[in-house]
Amino acid sequence: MRLSHGLQLAYCTNIHRGESWAETLAALEKHTLAVQRRVSPDRPYAIGLRLSDLASRELSDPATLAQFQRWLRNHHCTVFTINGFPYGRFHGARVKEQVYTPDWTHPDRLSYTRRLFEILARLLPEDSRSQGSVSTVPVSFKGFRLDDRAERVARQQLHECAVFLEHLSRSTGHDLHLGLEPEPCCHLETTYETTRFFDRLRSDHPGDLRIDSHLGVNYDCCHLAIEFENPAEAVGRLRKAGIRISKIHLSNALRLHPTPEARLALQPFVDSVYFHQVIERRPDGELIRYTDLDEALLTSVDGPQFDTEWRVHFHIPLHAAPGGVFSTTADHVTGVLDEIRRHPGLCQHFEMETYTWEVLPPALKQHSVVDQLAAEYAWTLQEFAQRGFKPV
Repeated sequence: MRLSHGLQLAYCTNIHRGESWAETLAALEKHTLAVQRRVSPDRPYAIGLRLSDLASRELSDPATLAQFQRWLRNHHCTVFTINGFPYGRFHGARVKEQVYTPDWTHPDRLSYTRRLFEILARLLPEDSRSQGSVSTVPVSFKGFRLDDRAERVARQQLHECAVFLEHLSRSTGHDLHLGLEPEPCCHLETTYETTRFFDRLRSDHPGDLRIDSHLGVNYDCCHLAIEFENPAEAVGRLRKAGIRISKIHLSNALRLHPTPEARLALQPFVDSVYFHQVIERRPDGELIRYTDLDEALLTSVDGPQFDTEWRVHFHIPLHAAPGGVFSTTADHVTGVLDEIRRHPGLCQHFEMETYTWEVLPPALKQHSVVDQLAAEYAWTLQEFAQRGFKPV
């Protein structure tokens, strides 16, 4: 939905199963329209679309795309952003490191991303200079061990994407931009690493304004909270570096002290589908990284653990109050929204992204995914309203 000051808010449909276009559309009709009826029955409703590579190929068919354009008009829906991070299957089977493949060293990642933008440019309103964003992997996964040559290939492909987006923006009249999404244990995981990467990207092509116009960051609140980054400092670092914030993922992580009781309570969060990276902050401030939750749980308990903190990459509902041994990183979300209040032009695109519905422990799972999404909208809209941003 559209908020004041030109902001746009949606939930990301990567929460639903769907790899083919037929499956994706079925999820929109079953779940997304039900959420629309609950939260925005009288206003145009924005969709944060997720398309797999397969679905993007099928939707690229002119007749299929025209049918979807009619579907959007008939249901008073719009699309302003696409999640282009997961290329293949995202639910119901092992994802883990596969979610980062192909990475930006592979031509398939560039082809897929270009296809998503071609679709998005057709879905945006034709009579206005609208912004359109696509989010993508943070170059690669650290476990893939990119060397200097491989990173140069990735940078060159990202530059090719920027050149493509400049041409597509000029031909359509839209402002199109790609957001790299820093994530724990990935090639870009902190704002420090991100700014250094953009420095190298710019040094490859001195004075090329297309980089700053069309490449930026998809700021995932969960990911950067896990890195123990302060939201005002993280946002300020990106602003100072001149890096565009393409989109902001409103997302929430678990935080806890790794006591024996808490470790036992974490067992239901271990699953075989997604990585749940853990970052441990020790009393002296040192950060220890674990690629997955089961790896962290294998570490020994040394001392009372109340002076050590774990943050776990497990997206939990924004409105959740798990209680007991758990708290959340919701303060990072609200801290980012405070920065938007101070700088309303910083970013226009916001997406709630709690994709873990299928693997949530029962205590955090509402009766239906529609109930959960409606509750997340209520929490998010209240937080926006407290900062002067209301539906229009």
